[in-house]
Amino acid sequence: MRLARRDPGRHGAGRAGVRLSGPRPGRRRGRRPGRRAAASGADAAGGRPGRHWKPRGRPPVSARRPAPAVRRRAPVSAVPAGAALAPPPRRRVRAALRPAILSLALVPVLAAVLAPLVLGEAGLRPDLSARLLPPTLAHPFGTDALGRDMLARTLQGLSVSLRIGLLAATVSAAIALLLALAATLSRMADAAVSLLTDAALSLPHLVALILVAFALGGGAEAVAAAVALTHWPRLARILRAELLAVLRSDYVAASRGFGRSRLFVARAHVLPHLLPQLGVGLVLLFPHAILHEAALTFLGFGLEPSRPAIGVLLADAMRTLSAGRWWLALFPGLALLALALGFETLGSAARRRLDPRGAG
Repeated sequence: MRLARRDPGRHGAGRAGVRLSGPRPGRRRGRRPGRRAAASGADAAGGRPGRHWKPRGRPPVSARRPAPAVRRRAPVSAVPAGAALAPPPRRRVRAALRPAILSLALVPVLAAVLAPLVLGEAGLRPDLSARLLPPTLAHPFGTDALGRDMLARTLQGLSVSLRIGLLAATVSAAIALLLALAATLSRMADAAVSLLTDAALSLPHLVALILVAFALGGGAEAVAAAVALTHWPRLARILRAELLAVLRSDYVAASRGFGRSRLFVARAHVLPHLLPQLGVGLVLLFPHAILHEAALTFLGFGLEPSRPAIGVLLADAMRTLSAGRWWLALFPGLALLALALGFETLGSAARRRLDPRGAG
């Protein structure tokens, strides 16, 4: 037996204060309960200030520990909702200048369209009293060897180049569309179209233009035919790839699975994807057709010398350029370049609008 200290709270008055030895109730294994602070800075059981409650037989706990410092993050400044999605400054400047660039691109195009209606026969009648005059207020582009106003002749030449370019680009786009449609008929047709496209692309461009124009006898029709027969391969390749991608898509397969006809699939699914590519390709063919028409005419395989074409003006200027008549070649060349760049800008704008994937 072992003696134990008398506990008046647990033993009655009739007890002898002796506790028999024996098994004690088992403790629960696990984490010990944490110490809690006394209310109002004092121990609730013993009334001793500055002490914490503790189990029996343990040393007293020192004063209350200070609470750990909470690390707070610096406040994040409020960011506007659209600031994270704002484009970079260079792109914003480009977007702000885009309307002005499109307006400038329309100037040579409108000048070439309206020139025959406004000028009439101006620039075609010679005036020998005003031969080879430099640029003045009366003649901003100067005059040629026959005294004809170079501004009027340049605008007339742009009009001729625009008409030939429109005809050639339209015929070339039609050829490209027909070959792209033929490539979807069968594998043999696709292989034949691909072989024909690669063969046309392998030919030297200017050599093919000269051969076709010379074989057709020259003139405006021969130049338009030569440009049309040599400018379709790249557009045909683009249209063929777009058409095959649309026909292999899931929504076309689902439409055919629902019993839709080929005409419905072509009208509802194929044409909305093909027409934007065709329109952009048609506009982008204009600068190539205009430049190659001027090149053929300059080399003597194009239009006749009596017509005021840009190639004719440049060929005539080569005879007097060494004598210091610089305006005869400078202004027609700049006008041709402005017309080609105008159509290039309009084609790029149409591609960004109709095909957002090509947007940059």
